[in-house]
Amino acid sequence: MKYVLVTGGVVSGLGKGVTASSIGLLLKACGLRVTAIKIDPYLNTDAGTMSPFEHGEVFVLDDGGEVDLDLGNYERFMDIKLTRDNNITTGKIYQFVIDKERKGDYLGKTVQVVPHITDAIQEWIERVAHIPVDGKTGPADVCVIELGGTIGDIESMPFIQALGQFSYRVGAGNFCLVHVSLVPVLNVVGEQKTKPTQHSVRGLRGQGLTPHILACRSTTALDENAKGKLSQFCLIQEENIVTLYDVPNIWHIPMLLRDQKAHEAILKVLNLYDVAQEPSLEEWTRRAEACDLLHEPVHIALVGKYTGLSDAYLSILKALVHASVDCRKKLFVDWISATNLEDATAKENPDAYKTAWKLLKGADGVLVPGGFGDRGVQGKILAAKYARENRIPYLGICLGMQIAVIEFARSVLGVHDANSTEFDPNAKNPVIIFMPEGSKTHMGGTMRLGSRRTFFQTKECKSAKLYGCKGFIEERHRHRYEVNPDLVACLENAGLSFTGKDETGKRMEIVELPNHPYFIGVQFHPEFKSRPGKPSPLFLGFIAAACGKLDNLLQHSSNVESNGLSKAVGTGVSAVKTHNKKTAMKPAYRPEYVYGSCNGYHY
Repeated sequence: MKYVLVTGGVVSGLGKGVTASSIGLLLKACGLRVTAIKIDPYLNTDAGTMSPFEHGEVFVLDDGGEVDLDLGNYERFMDIKLTRDNNITTGKIYQFVIDKERKGDYLGKTVQVVPHITDAIQEWIERVAHIPVDGKTGPADVCVIELGGTIGDIESMPFIQALGQFSYRVGAGNFCLVHVSLVPVLNVVGEQKTKPTQHSVRGLRGQGLTPHILACRSTTALDENAKGKLSQFCLIQEENIVTLYDVPNIWHIPMLLRDQKAHEAILKVLNLYDVAQEPSLEEWTRRAEACDLLHEPVHIALVGKYTGLSDAYLSILKALVHASVDCRKKLFVDWISATNLEDATAKENPDAYKTAWKLLKGADGVLVPGGFGDRGVQGKILAAKYARENRIPYLGICLGMQIAVIEFARSVLGVHDANSTEFDPNAKNPVIIFMPEGSKTHMGGTMRLGSRRTFFQTKECKSAKLYGCKGFIEERHRHRYEVNPDLVACLENAGLSFTGKDETGKRMEIVELPNHPYFIGVQFHPEFKSRPGKPSPLFLGFIAAACGKLDNLLQHSSNVESNGLSKAVGTGVSAVKTHNKKTAMKPAYRPEYVYGSCNGYHY
């Protein structure tokens, strides 16, 4: 087993996750099998109880693991399926060691950070690295490990100590360290400053780790003077110093690394240069270029609770991009804080109220994502009502589905006090209820999590056609409330159609309005399985409906899942295979997307 460790220095938020994902993709393009591990030095056992404002979205895996959002990047770039153990946290390691101590496994020894914690970290890495994640048998060739945080953080020191020991343990030729660091450009001077990176590498060396490759984040490519300084003071060969400069979209990063021959440097360190092939990234390149050339807009109103931080909805944004590129539309996400749609805001902040409603009414589609708590619920209900009454394409995910059911019960059935017991535990007409198997005393890991089957009740519904008319599908879940099964018949008699249910037939998974152009709510999270070139069928249908191309897509639904890049709507990167950079028309408008930033999701 070969290991590539990715660390970060100077500041956080440099894009280590995208860098690690791109390295994995590049090595996979070289014909190698890859896996990935993310190390998060926080004390939480997992990301399940962390606020999206604090840490971005919680990504859910097939096995129900609630993990860091970077594992979503790994899965999307490398097209793999990871496990909960691929995300290591301080909490998991300490819990593991303490459990062993309680059982007496250490035979009376004093349990210490070194060697017990550090040994546990190394053993965990080695064990998980050998778990196949690409659907094939046997272990992968290379494991990409990302160490979260920044060099110098107190909480990451046990992991750095363990990884230093690990590099010595696996030996030269089996361990490659890629250090991602910032090279800022001061506007006053206009010069690329290398001193922060020099200090970062010095700190890394002081803790027992020596970088083989330096990946420098900067606004522009490193000039020769800056490269020479870094090589001289960091003791790294110039050919092993690459620049990760700002690009139109993050799909360009693997090509950026390839063009600077980063894969050759890694392969030489790992003694794999003679067995690997030249990286094949033709389709990935076409997709990145196609994304740059898009100019016909599609506006999606995202009505949520955490709109102040786009990372809180990262997988949803990625799934929207995958579908938009397939439909050859330039995605514009109109962020709408749900509370700004409510009547109370009209009195307190009329400008915010008017702006929110203007965005909603100008959108081509409305998406209400998942969330927890009652803040902004009324605004989400108003958004669902507007989309239903005005025949605007609507996609509700998890809470977004429950919101659609509540709104329908209130507006169509006339049950004005219909509600969820999440928002009103004493609701007289609870259309959404707490799951029987849920826990009210513990929050972490107690929801309905992971991959579950949904069985279509009819093949004639839109969702079944989008999925290729299969009898069932498997999607990932994360919820503790569900539609009240006692009210399903009443809701269906009024026109709401529950087209997908679980194996018992009592748990509602998909709801549709048959007489609406596109009004679908799902209890699961389809965004977690969307991939570049293989968009989620529901997101593809949503964007197609927003573009007025849904009928054409549904008529050729058999192409959707098998091809990913849907031929049905005349879209996808296949349409730009013969693209000539010299003669192609430039888009009318292409706002910049800064690699590594959490803002500016206008593709």
